[in-house]
Amino acid sequence: MSDDNIKQYLADSELLLNAVGEGVYGFDRQGHAVFINPAAEQMTGWSAQELLGKSIHEYHHHSHADGSCYPAHECKIYGTVQDGISRKVSGEVFWRKDGSSFPVEYTTTPVYKNNQLIGAVAVFRDVSEQHAADLALRQALSEVKKLTQQLQTENTYLINELQQQWSGKGLVGTSVQFEQMLMQLELVAKTQSTVLILGENGTGKELVARNIHRLSSRANSPLIKVNCAAFTDNLLESELFGHERGAFTGAVEARKGRFEIADNGTIFLDEIGELSLGAQSKLLQVLQEQEFERVGGNKTIKVDIRVIAATNRDLAKMVDEGTFRMDLFYRLNVFPINLPPLRDRIEDLEPLCQVIISKLNAKLGKKITAISNKSLRLLKQYHWPGNIRELQNILEHEAILATSDILTVQHNFLEHSGVKGARKYQANMSLAEAEKHHITATLDAHQWLIGGDKGAAKALGVPESTLRSRMKKLDIVRPQ
Repeated sequence: MSDDNIKQYLADSELLLNAVGEGVYGFDRQGHAVFINPAAEQMTGWSAQELLGKSIHEYHHHSHADGSCYPAHECKIYGTVQDGISRKVSGEVFWRKDGSSFPVEYTTTPVYKNNQLIGAVAVFRDVSEQHAADLALRQALSEVKKLTQQLQTENTYLINELQQQWSGKGLVGTSVQFEQMLMQLELVAKTQSTVLILGENGTGKELVARNIHRLSSRANSPLIKVNCAAFTDNLLESELFGHERGAFTGAVEARKGRFEIADNGTIFLDEIGELSLGAQSKLLQVLQEQEFERVGGNKTIKVDIRVIAATNRDLAKMVDEGTFRMDLFYRLNVFPINLPPLRDRIEDLEPLCQVIISKLNAKLGKKITAISNKSLRLLKQYHWPGNIRELQNILEHEAILATSDILTVQHNFLEHSGVKGARKYQANMSLAEAEKHHITATLDAHQWLIGGDKGAAKALGVPESTLRSRMKKLDIVRPQ
């Protein structure tokens, strides 16, 4: 090829390099710029005249994206100039003349002359738009993942709730006490006020809470239940407020707490009287501020929730005894609802039996149409320390044994419930004495085993923690 042809070839090559949209740098063996195309000038703000003959690394490649130093001997372009190995690089930035940076992808290719390495060429492109699109996609996927996790968490919780015991799906009764309670329920349900439901075990406190939520403006948001007696202080804090991954041994992943799941809905704090003073303090702060941090986290999470609490304890008395915080009591006791025990509305027993039997038919595959009058009289003579829950247990036991479409409760139905000698109650017994007698008889019948499938708590239809609490209050101890 003649000299004129070579010159023309080089001129044509430069025209092509000047026309491409990617930035192009040519380097000699010392890493100095020997060629810069217009696209490189436009992307970086540096003109060719400012950089030719100089080390471009010191202008464009001196720092990583985080601002930390990027020594020349670690530079991939410099590496190709030294060892003649081509490289394809991403995840780095070039710095503009104005001090800003932009993400780049580039390739480095060695240049040889007469089989001697004389320099390298770097071809780069600005990938800012690609990074922005990737970031937007990741953010969208993160939001989808967050919403999916929220739905999965709520669905799992709601499915578990639906799978709970069938009892108490509807409020039933026509007694004066019951109708007064219903009127209070309907009035407070329309508000956002905190409700404190008071009543003995088995009176239907959870059912009242669910109906308040159902009639409220939050009905389409979740109702989340927390049994305050079921957790230790440490576990309760994690259960209520959630935890971050690694917050404690066993916390292998981040988890939302019940307050976070209940956002825009209602949280039902059952057995609130069983909380320790330490747990009461933490709960009070959340109720006041409507914000909290997950265990092991430092991000403040704000929530909008309605609080419904329930207890069978005398909180006012506990305040006097120093076992329940006065400020928490007044925070909860905005609108108290007292649930009458079954013995105080015994006229509601017949409609309750009808509803319970209807649900038992569906549960057990029975076709019981009614309960005998004799059985009703027997049931009305009983004082019902376990209230509606105890009635449900007895009717279910008898329904399982029933072979007729008329349910007949045996005279020894209390023994079937595991309460030997329960018919020995005296008419002049106080309520506390009758309850103590009933619990003691049940414990005797179960060899003083409290928990488990064969324990007294299950026979009485109450949580193990509640039975232990009643034993302590009534001073029930196992005979030596």
